[in-house]
Amino acid sequence: MKFSLDKKEKYAVFSLDEENLNALLAPNLKSEFVFLRNEGVKNLIFDLSAVKYVDSSGLSSILTANRLWKDYGSFILTEISHPAVKKLIEISRLETILTIIPTQKESIDYVLMGEIESELLGEEE
Repeated sequence: MKFSLDKKEKYAVFSLDEENLNALLAPNLKSEFVFLRNEGVKNLIFDLSAVKYVDSSGLSSILTANRLWKDYGSFILTEISHPAVKKLIEISRLETILTIIPTQKESIDYVLMGEIESELLGEEE
């Protein structure tokens, strides 16, 4: 599985460099997600710009990541550029469950604003 990982202090951007997110990749992807979560990555931005096809196993790995980060930080899907991937997410009604932000820059801004907000709320208590 080809991917790149850009880790920063407040977030990490995981870019999948594969056209197909399918049953061949899903187990390895789930393992990477678990590893990153256990490593303490609080906010994960999952860049799907290279992905043209996702099957049910691929969706399962995305949902696994969403569960891993649910009460920990944030999990964001970004750069969904291929119509087949967008359509699958819509058909599966996952846009109601997942945080989907159009661009990587907007995703980073979203994470940083969330971090500022939680720091401010933490100081008020």
